[in-house]
Amino acid sequence: MYSALTVLFGTLGGIVFALMKLSKSRILRFVASLYIEVIRGTPLLVQLFIIFYGLPSLGINLDRTVAAVMALSINSSAYVAEIVRAGIQAVDKGQTEAGRSLGLSGWQTMRMIVLPQAIRNILPALGNEFVTVIKESSLASIIGLKELMYNAQGTATTTFLTMECYLVAAALYFIMTFTLSKILAYVEKRMRSESRMPHGSGMGKRMLGFGRSRGGDAK
Repeated sequence: MYSALTVLFGTLGGIVFALMKLSKSRILRFVASLYIEVIRGTPLLVQLFIIFYGLPSLGINLDRTVAAVMALSINSSAYVAEIVRAGIQAVDKGQTEAGRSLGLSGWQTMRMIVLPQAIRNILPALGNEFVTVIKESSLASIIGLKELMYNAQGTATTTFLTMECYLVAAALYFIMTFTLSKILAYVEKRMRSESRMPHGSGMGKRMLGFGRSRGGDAK
């Protein structure tokens, strides 16, 4: 459950910092660059310890689950930010110009035209990041969070079936990451097949914000 929250918050945070890094504001670019470099340049375990063990010294006490989700989300967002930034910059500038010629604002052009294409391009890299998040979630057992690895350690201690317990844990992690990889591969295949549809198709209209669509299509 908290891995799903980490993926959600990490992705949202990554998009925000990617847009900040691409902003025309020097201050926003500096803040985003500093954040990304610091987070990517320090170990996740250290970040987890700072949040769970360090913040209480400042009077901020966090639940184990909250601390784990926060640390993993912060760490993931820095990597997602660079992935999203690269994806946005890879989109042909003519797409942005086309959006502006249709009377769309800069934000509307980004939201309706650029981001959908960027996400399609970066989906494999995002998938790798999501898989990494699931595997790195095992570190949360160090602060006593009762997740898969924590339970495996506890069972191994009480039953003395050390090898069996850790093999089961490894198998469960593999099942989760393998399933996620297959789902993302299917989504990527669908998105690429739709991108090859004629410009007058429903997909093309949705990308430009026209026609009937669900509320989530324009996100």
